[in-house]
Amino acid sequence: MARILVIGGGVGGLVSGMLLARDGHDVTVLERDAAAPPASADAAWSGWDRRGVNQFRMIHLFLPRFRQLLEKELPEAAATAEEWGAIRYNPMRFVPNEMIGGFRDTDNQFESLSARRPVMEGALAAAAARTSGLEVRRGAVAAALLTDGEIANGVPHVVGVRTDAGEELHADLVVDAAGRRSSLPAMLTAIGARAPEEELEDSGFMYYGRHFRSADGEIPPLMCGLLMPWGTVSTLTLPADNGTWGLGIIASAKDAAMRGLKDVETWMRTWRSFPLVAHWVDGESLDDEVAIMAKIEDRHRSFVVDGSPVATGVLAVADSWACTNPSLGRGASIGMMHAVALRDLLRVASIDVPVELAQRWHEVTEATVEPYYRSTLDFDRHRLAEIDAGIEGKTYDPGDPAWEIGQALQAASNKDPELFRSMLKLVGVIANPDEVLAEPGVFEKVVELGGNWRDEPSFAPTREELLAIVAG
Repeated sequence: MARILVIGGGVGGLVSGMLLARDGHDVTVLERDAAAPPASADAAWSGWDRRGVNQFRMIHLFLPRFRQLLEKELPEAAATAEEWGAIRYNPMRFVPNEMIGGFRDTDNQFESLSARRPVMEGALAAAAARTSGLEVRRGAVAAALLTDGEIANGVPHVVGVRTDAGEELHADLVVDAAGRRSSLPAMLTAIGARAPEEELEDSGFMYYGRHFRSADGEIPPLMCGLLMPWGTVSTLTLPADNGTWGLGIIASAKDAAMRGLKDVETWMRTWRSFPLVAHWVDGESLDDEVAIMAKIEDRHRSFVVDGSPVATGVLAVADSWACTNPSLGRGASIGMMHAVALRDLLRVASIDVPVELAQRWHEVTEATVEPYYRSTLDFDRHRLAEIDAGIEGKTYDPGDPAWEIGQALQAASNKDPELFRSMLKLVGVIANPDEVLAEPGVFEKVVELGGNWRDEPSFAPTREELLAIVAG
């Protein structure tokens, strides 16, 4: 089997390392942050320093697709997450039977296993520490790529990494899972490789988040979707571990009037103005301030350019390959899918034929996770444009049939049990929009029941009311 170096010890790097080690590879994960993970959920939340992850204590959600793959591929990691207090949460357990026609065995697919980010990562780190053939080296910064000294047809071959301490670590394959802040493109050009093709833009959103805990360990009742649009802002209500949950208000980064949300009292007053989620703040606050996340990049990298890999011996996984605005909570699920796809590819493709491996990885990526990235990006762009139109007092009408049918599905999902399940498949990253709409009868029902989605009643405050609430 192969010697593999994984750059990055976050969620994507840890699951990649465990999957590859369980297949018999000799795997070393290099994590730049030196602090070791604490031994408990509370300690992970209160004391774990992860400076390399700027969203470490922002609100998080791990969706059903992540849970499905974790249980199937890394059952000991799923068990450890539960031991740390991760919640099993299925919205089908919280909606009236008359709305869904009763709970079915197949509805178990909609169950999440979720936790606050430090807690889930701590649990994964604990599982990784018990994985044979896997070493996680913390405080080890991958500073440069090592090559074999030759550049065949302009394509250098990577044979390892050099750390910032000058240590040279050789490997048969380097996997970059360094996340949003990955320096892989710079390291590639430093060895004479062409830069990957990159699509990059600011997503345009700002997040204002807080965490809460209940006195009895229960999660507040669900009265609407976990992600809800309210005119020119949206809210996130995210169940987490040990009786905790995260709440977020999402606004346009250009909406200066909403920047008052950084004040706790303003944030609380504004949250309580949304009737279907107001009760979620009736708990103990876990933070004294509002956590703010801005300048979130939508980024996509292609490491095969004009049919040829920019380098061989190194492959990008998860957020190192592509990342979007996290409002849909899809990052961990897409990353897990990508890691499983890499494990599967290495079962049938040879590391000893590096050009073919790089090309096949590009093809596998396009087939497995690219559709989810593109649908997420489309949703985000439309939602931001809708918010900006609302700020200007205009009705958003892009003339895009895909956007129209998506809005119609959301409206119709409350009127039909099967469409409700279709919506949950999209939300849980169980299927992409094309797959859902291709199911027999779905498209026709959506048009029939949701075609007049613009006429649906709104519980959102008007723009003028929202401005007054924020202003106090």
